[in-house]
Amino acid sequence: MLTGKQKRFLRSNAHHLDPIFQVGKGGVNDNMIKQISEALEARELLKVSVLQNCEDDRDTVAESLSKGARAELVQVIGNTIVLYKESKENKKLELPKSK
Repeated sequence: MLTGKQKRFLRSNAHHLDPIFQVGKGGVNDNMIKQISEALEARELLKVSVLQNCEDDRDTVAESLSKGARAELVQVIGNTIVLYKESKENKKLELPKSK
């Protein structure tokens, strides 16, 4: 579980990122979760865009993506979801320590 300080740090790092996945009409499926998991291992932090033709609401999509990829949900803002998962091999981000 991320602390508020850690979430702020991740949000500031995610600000300049572009969404690399889009959830559309088909919603969330196993293949998408697998690809997002692999991308999280490579990048640790990524954005997912929820398109307007998506049948699920953005909070449902965010929850199913974070559970499926075993990632932390950092933020849902507009139609953009920010996910974080600590990488095993490609560690890039050093989270602030919680008190």
